[in-house]
Amino acid sequence: MVDRLTALDASFLYLEEPGTPMHVGAVLVLDRPSGEFDLETLVELVRARLPLVPRYRQKVVEVPGHLANPAWVDDPDFDLGYHVRRSALPRPGTEEQLLDLVARLTARPLDRSRPLWEMYLVEGLAGDRTAVVTKTHPALVDGLGAIDIAQVILDPDPAAGTTPLPAADPWLPRRPPGAAALVWEAVEDYLRRPSDVLETARTAVGDVRATAVRWAGVAGGLAAALARTAVSPAPASSLNAPIGRQRRVAVARATLDDLRVVRAAHGGTVNDVLLTVITGALREWLLSRGEPVVSSTTVRALVPVSVRGEDDAAAGEVRSFLVDLPVGEPNPRVRLTRISYAMRGVAPSGQSVGAGTLSALSGFAPPTLHALGARAASGLSRRLFNLVVINVPGPQVPLYAGGARMAEVFPVVPLVRGQGLAIGLTSYDGTVYVGLNGDRDSVSDVDVLADLIEQEVGQLVEAATA
Repeated sequence: MVDRLTALDASFLYLEEPGTPMHVGAVLVLDRPSGEFDLETLVELVRARLPLVPRYRQKVVEVPGHLANPAWVDDPDFDLGYHVRRSALPRPGTEEQLLDLVARLTARPLDRSRPLWEMYLVEGLAGDRTAVVTKTHPALVDGLGAIDIAQVILDPDPAAGTTPLPAADPWLPRRPPGAAALVWEAVEDYLRRPSDVLETARTAVGDVRATAVRWAGVAGGLAAALARTAVSPAPASSLNAPIGRQRRVAVARATLDDLRVVRAAHGGTVNDVLLTVITGALREWLLSRGEPVVSSTTVRALVPVSVRGEDDAAAGEVRSFLVDLPVGEPNPRVRLTRISYAMRGVAPSGQSVGAGTLSALSGFAPPTLHALGARAASGLSRRLFNLVVINVPGPQVPLYAGGARMAEVFPVVPLVRGQGLAIGLTSYDGTVYVGLNGDRDSVSDVDVLADLIEQEVGQLVEAATA
């Protein structure tokens, strides 16, 4: 039996278009011990850890006729040298040059004929540093855990990556099934689940209305959220515009101590403070672009957050909230109060969407209908929300790759059609790192927004300690 993709994982493949690659990424900046961390070190480190992540040596194959979800199969031509590559900046490489390289790498889709991940060692950074840039398709790794691929090479012990590991058994790929075998197994799946056959028949006769009813029944909280946003769509914003194939990436930083100072002075959670920071920065950014900002102006964000404690790095269930950020409010303290109230109030109102609900939503649909539904959902994005803000907690202790200490880590969240900006945040070793991925045409000044985020943190801390 083949290992089939879940409907949710398959949806990320169906959602993808040439101009909107869906891979998530991260930029890991490493302090090199005496310049010893090189491509050979990284390749051997990844090679030693591959048995821990067998999916990294598998590729996706489609079932003829889309009779079932795609399947994972071993890649008989797996080439580690293709997936782990070397790049370099002119010495001494600046952060701006690094981010320009990251933007070009981010804009390039992954090769669907190979395992859906890539890793780049970037040499030449100033200060005897190097960077590792990762790209992983969310069908392979959870999209909300954008830096989870780093678990392949990172250790809390600086000596762990330099100590030779026991030799692993040679990897022998299983022969991938042929087209006939994939079709036969798909037919067997349907025979074991007659309800799927009925759903396929519904699709075949174009009974979209009946399917939509079931969608609403299964989706639960999501259906309610969609109903509300249909009545009250996301506000018009320049963030929602046709986007091209090129990207700009910028980064910002804030210490957890500073954020906690603001939280202690004004209440709320660290996540509320971060949303307030982003709201204030968006306000100033819109004004710098000459866009109208009045007291009622808002920007709607889709905010996936953990439902467990904010300081719990082992985040449990993730829920997605639609939050109207009050960019028209000039007072930062009032902005924080409004956002804290909104984050407390959205869950009881039913606007939260649980991870289990999303799984059930995508799980009922036959693959062909699911592909159409995922593409339709990408078209709805500009009506539902203006941007995505994903905050993923990380470890608060130093991590090492091959003995090189990870100094910083920035997430790179993908854009969807009609969405010009995505913001990813992750905390690591006392600092929150913000990665901004913007469309090169419509959000070319994303670096200005990054600077404004850091300025907003400083202003909030100053107000909290005054």
